[in-house]
Amino acid sequence: MAGCCGSWLFFLTVCAVSLLGAKAEIKLTVPVGRLFTYELLRETFQNDIEPRSKLYAIHDDPMIFKCNRQNFPDLPEWLRFTQRHPLDNGFLYGTPMSPGKSIIEVYAINKRSYDTTRQIFVIKAVAEKMIPYQAEFFLKLREIEKVLPSTVQGEIQQDLQKLWKTEDLEIVNISNALDRGGRVPLPLAGHFEGVYVKVGSQKYFSRCLLGTLTAEYEKQCTAGAKVKVPGECNFCSIPSNCISWCKIELFDLTKQEPAPPAPTLGSGILEDGGDFDPPESPLSRDYFPDYIVTVIVPLILAVILFLMLAYIMFGRREGVMKRNAKTNQIQLYHHNTILENTDELRNMAANRRLPPPLSTLPMFNYRTGEEAPPLQSDNIPLIMAQHDPYSDTLPRK
Repeated sequence: MAGCCGSWLFFLTVCAVSLLGAKAEIKLTVPVGRLFTYELLRETFQNDIEPRSKLYAIHDDPMIFKCNRQNFPDLPEWLRFTQRHPLDNGFLYGTPMSPGKSIIEVYAINKRSYDTTRQIFVIKAVAEKMIPYQAEFFLKLREIEKVLPSTVQGEIQQDLQKLWKTEDLEIVNISNALDRGGRVPLPLAGHFEGVYVKVGSQKYFSRCLLGTLTAEYEKQCTAGAKVKVPGECNFCSIPSNCISWCKIELFDLTKQEPAPPAPTLGSGILEDGGDFDPPESPLSRDYFPDYIVTVIVPLILAVILFLMLAYIMFGRREGVMKRNAKTNQIQLYHHNTILENTDELRNMAANRRLPPPLSTLPMFNYRTGEEAPPLQSDNIPLIMAQHDPYSDTLPRK
């Protein structure tokens, strides 16, 4: 009896764990105004589809991810998803600008077995004070998938800390240049999409950053010339992390104007303004000139074109009798003979009992209409060749 109770208890425990695991949610918290990045690992979803305890071999399967907000077809406005290739991991990234909670559903589809699994992410954005001083940089030799890993973000942050001359620096936002109106690069080596990286700090801008606000700096960028960067401001340990100096933008949130006050709501009842005074009727207008331009003029042009076409088609025709008078008599007789033969063949097609046409008789003269007496042989063709070197070899009876 004790063994039976133990087995039932084990069975109920396994069922509860499986149910809880199927409905488990991954809860994440991100401050407002800070960059949120989460890497969707293919290995994690592969284990959910096929646990490694059931696999005889570990597969590196291609996998695609579909992300959307729960009960909605798309993601929240502040959240983005990217995955370059099915063999790459996916990334959820973005910067929330207002507190709130978002429930994200992530579906993983195995391209080898077409199995599907789902995970639910609960992302909660908590209110936090905005960083007062922010700057945005453009990395020309980068793509969004190569910047989102935490190690690459750390490398970029170290270079910008040297440029800002402070270690109190946080990455506020990372966005793709294509989302900012950039063009798709050529599919060649050395061509990249470009990435915008925005960082913020509690410390005021350094002298190198303030140098981008000078008139000389703006003049050089406007002329398209290469900006002369001072030696103490060039911090670029990795070439792909070098920034474009003509695309630096500084934001001082301490000097921003406050938002205008909300409009005051009234009672919703219009004030008494007296009796209604309808507007006067508009002045009368003469539409006859418009009628002439839109109707009479096109009609006159149509009549003129019709008369010209009628004169060309009927007034300048040569006529059958005049054309026959100018034609050679032999050519005209030959033409009439063709027409008569055509009529005769058509009549024969309608009535098969008519005698054979004259044109099919042997030795028929198409000019005089005379015919030679029929030969008493069935082996001679109806139309004999005029110059046949082998005509003497035909059999004769």
